[in-house]
Amino acid sequence: MSRVLSEVGSVDRVADGQSQEPLVYLEHIIKIYRKPGSDVQVTALRGVTLAFQPGEYVAICGASGSGKSTLMNLIGCLDHPTTGRYLLDGEDISTLDDNTLSEIRSRKLGFVFQNFNLIPQLTVLENMEVPLFYQGIPPRVRHKRSETLLERVGLGERMHHRPMELSGGQQQRAAIARALINDPLFILADEPTGNLDTATGHVILDIFDGLHAEGKTILMVTHEPDVAARCERVVTLRDGRILSDEWRDGRHNRKA
Repeated sequence: MSRVLSEVGSVDRVADGQSQEPLVYLEHIIKIYRKPGSDVQVTALRGVTLAFQPGEYVAICGASGSGKSTLMNLIGCLDHPTTGRYLLDGEDISTLDDNTLSEIRSRKLGFVFQNFNLIPQLTVLENMEVPLFYQGIPPRVRHKRSETLLERVGLGERMHHRPMELSGGQQQRAAIARALINDPLFILADEPTGNLDTATGHVILDIFDGLHAEGKTILMVTHEPDVAARCERVVTLRDGRILSDEWRDGRHNRKA
């Protein structure tokens, strides 16, 4: 990993002011889309360079069209950059094929989406076990791990219910538990309170705060200032570029 990072240059500092090898490193990322049915090209990201260290709690913010969703898709191994490099835990994954990226997603990343993305035909417990099933984890092990996490988010008595039998907040708690099922390198949350009322949203954010306090790395895409204020670092995008990169304590990272 050190050899790879020596090739791409210096990294941003972490909270204590010391440099270390990042968990996520994006170097001069450009992403260009072609509009369907036309030759028109749209540049969604324009030379973004970012580093995220283990244990950080980061909000990725910006207005519609700023590039935050594109950035999320790239960090989450859901898409490829047009140019530039993406190092995940020291491995350059910028040009990996879709099958390999899928394997990385299932084993190393945890996702929480605005719409929960639970399978409606399955119980909450069965939803939890799906990622472990595809990893070949034995039934007894995946069942126990799923039960433990559901108990942790307060759904021990609802694990045999289907998603539509739960409130929105309960569904999102189940989604957070599912994101933790493979002990991911980091959790990528996309507008996790967007479909919830204010009180329920605060409950969900309290869970993320607790996970961060335990040392989990959380990258949260949001357009809500009050949600971003819960994070220790806020990266703001505008027109595909980094507008600002600030820590809660007032420090500024260098702009890409």
